[in-house]
Amino acid sequence: MWTRRGLALSAVLCLAISLGAAVPSAASATVAPAANPAAAVVADQCVADPASVASKAPGSPSATLPADLVSKLDAAAQASFAEAAAPGALVGVRTPQGTWTAAYGYANPEIQAPMSTDMHMRIGSVTKTFTGTVLLQLAQEAKLSLDDPIDKYYQGIPNGDQITLRQLANMTSGISTYYTEPFLERYFGNPETTFTPDELIAYGVAASPIFEPGAQFNYSNTNTILLGKVIESVTGQPVQEVFQQRVYDPLGLTETSLPDVSLEIPAPHPQGYTLQGAKEPGVPINATNWSPSFGWTAGGMISTLGDILTYNRALGTGQGLLSPETQVERLTSWPEPTGYGIALGCFDGWVGHTGELPGFNTSQFYDTTTDTSVVVMVNSDIASGGCTESPTLSDNPSDLPCSAPATRVFVGLSEALGHPFQPPPAR
Repeated sequence: MWTRRGLALSAVLCLAISLGAAVPSAASATVAPAANPAAAVVADQCVADPASVASKAPGSPSATLPADLVSKLDAAAQASFAEAAAPGALVGVRTPQGTWTAAYGYANPEIQAPMSTDMHMRIGSVTKTFTGTVLLQLAQEAKLSLDDPIDKYYQGIPNGDQITLRQLANMTSGISTYYTEPFLERYFGNPETTFTPDELIAYGVAASPIFEPGAQFNYSNTNTILLGKVIESVTGQPVQEVFQQRVYDPLGLTETSLPDVSLEIPAPHPQGYTLQGAKEPGVPINATNWSPSFGWTAGGMISTLGDILTYNRALGTGQGLLSPETQVERLTSWPEPTGYGIALGCFDGWVGHTGELPGFNTSQFYDTTTDTSVVVMVNSDIASGGCTESPTLSDNPSDLPCSAPATRVFVGLSEALGHPFQPPPAR
């Protein structure tokens, strides 16, 4: 079995939702929401000039980044990957000057098969941004209102006549996550278990409410599963078809999908490793074909580095997805200058999301100050560093700050780009 230090010594370079799903690095644990987020003063927002971001002209994504910048990014990626608890990593950076992608380490450490930049990965909670984008499209078309109560579309939710779709999207609904003890016992008892969206909602409802609607921030996957049900109710279509028509096709995302119950990942793909449910402490297990059905519209999607690089800029600017007016609303939806908005996180001008589920971890953020996209995808959800709650590998470097693997590499790249991303401490 692989170890972190062993991989660091043998990394190769190829140019070319967790059960404890991580809160996007931009979000704090508890945030008091503004009464009207869209009306907040722009100067106090995480994104300084939303209107300018929503109207940026596209750069030259097909060009290659300058050699000196590539060298700097490569050094940062290699150094941070050496400290991450993952067998392999895919990284991509796109600026108005061009694009750079690279693969490090192993797709399958058992046979020392290298990673390659065309591999498919589970992207976890990055899925939420797709769900939030379609929600905003439907609001833009007046097919729903963000201020509609959830019980207009789905019955049986505590405080359902008060909880709005906006509060579901910005995680202030007071509905508990479905990661409850009964759910976890069932899932870890058989990781190939298939869950329906209604079953997931029922687990969350049984533990709700945890506070009054709008009173606090609490990251809950149940919220985004409910939004998936809303999308299907309004459109009359399976959400997979809606994503295809409204997001994949307009952006040309040919390698992105939301499986229903299939355990398969399209080829080529790496093996994914986790310590969740591991029998021996510190020794990872293969979670590649564990059921992703518990994620659905909150965390079940699969994609590639190329697709997510393209999507990342569209998510940040709204171009190809939303009108400039709607994108401005999204980029002013944070309850505080650093926070979580409409299925999107923000920190110091970086907007995006992290995604984590057993075996895989993604970090994708767009720098609104420089028109730069950064994506990191790794085949592990194992944290490293001085972690007090997260399980770590047996050779864990406890002298480092605790961090998920994709976040650790992303932070290194952000520093090399001159706009450091500083996530709140992981545990």
